[in-house]
Amino acid sequence: MRLFFLEPDKFYQAIRVIHHDLSDTFNPFCSLMKNIVTPRLFIAATRQNDGKTTTSLGLLSALKKYYPRIGFIKPVGQRFVDVEQHKIDEDSFLMDKVYGLNCPLPEMSPIAVASDFTKKYLNSANNDQLVMRVEQAFDRVAWEKDFVVCEGTGHAGVGSVFDLSNARVAKVLNAKVILVTQGGIGRPIDEIALNQALFERDGVEIIGVILNKVMKQKIEYITEFARKGLERRGLHLLGVIPHQRMLSSPTMELIKDALEVTQLNASKEIHNIIDNVVVAAMSAPNARKYFKPGSLMIVPADREDLIEAASAPGKAGLPTKLSGMILTDDLTPSSRVMDIIRGMSYPVFLTSQNSYQVASTVHDLIVKTRPGDAAKIALIRDLVKAHVNVGEIVDKTIR
Repeated sequence: MRLFFLEPDKFYQAIRVIHHDLSDTFNPFCSLMKNIVTPRLFIAATRQNDGKTTTSLGLLSALKKYYPRIGFIKPVGQRFVDVEQHKIDEDSFLMDKVYGLNCPLPEMSPIAVASDFTKKYLNSANNDQLVMRVEQAFDRVAWEKDFVVCEGTGHAGVGSVFDLSNARVAKVLNAKVILVTQGGIGRPIDEIALNQALFERDGVEIIGVILNKVMKQKIEYITEFARKGLERRGLHLLGVIPHQRMLSSPTMELIKDALEVTQLNASKEIHNIIDNVVVAAMSAPNARKYFKPGSLMIVPADREDLIEAASAPGKAGLPTKLSGMILTDDLTPSSRVMDIIRGMSYPVFLTSQNSYQVASTVHDLIVKTRPGDAAKIALIRDLVKAHVNVGEIVDKTIR
């Protein structure tokens, strides 16, 4: 009889091969073989839109210096895109498209909280199955990876209604946590204290805090006093990311998806960033001062004078350059004006909504980074690299 001895890491890889092949058939057995080896980090926040996705996106790039093969998972997701009959969280989709992570997409987004999810759970709780789904999804995402970034959903308590709060998920995954919060001193630290209590109740370690969207002129002041406030709570300040207006600005692609519109020309500048929204309710000469890069013009479709003015050359004799234009009230312009629109370099949309409805929708948009937002993604990478102590994060994660 021959005996073969495997090194510990090779032994674990062999076990995981068996786990991967048998998990669908022998779930009770395989659930005992959780991956406790691959380093992982859970990115949480004190509230929605504080910057979890921005932080995760930047960290994935920065961590590649230490771990060439990185995986990503968003265990509980609420906003989805449909990919091959699977509901994939939009952040998981983003990370995969940007970095080509070579992880199975369904496993990167294991629990989809659809509109009726909570009601079904409360009628018939199945927490053990949900926990097993998260564990198995993580195992497959972590397959042959050196590190896994896990992104939470909202604040620490989100998901409590179906017994999978962010704190609970971090515990299930045996992951240490980074808390992301908006820049400031008083309110952010108050909110951190609430979230810290939930994570500590579940026995989850917070390795530090990242302040996001800090006004540039206040960075030194906020860094000094936020660090002091966090140290009083036993927390480390891992980074201070300055506010960048671009990251909070929508693109024409986001507008197109948020409104029911028809594109009237063939412009491919769908990723134009909108810095300024103008409801054109003035004369054409007065409107000219708003015809500049970054502007979105919302124009009643029967104001052909404004549409023509937006196509006329500017003072330097160059074509007018906007981010885009939305024509309202579902009124199709004349054939002459349509010819002008087709020649515009920026996107022109037509919608049935009126100008007020369009402006309100644009104002209330939740701006999310998308795979095609190359300028935003490059900026995010640079911000995290320059303003977050990634080396300290690595040390605290593997310690």
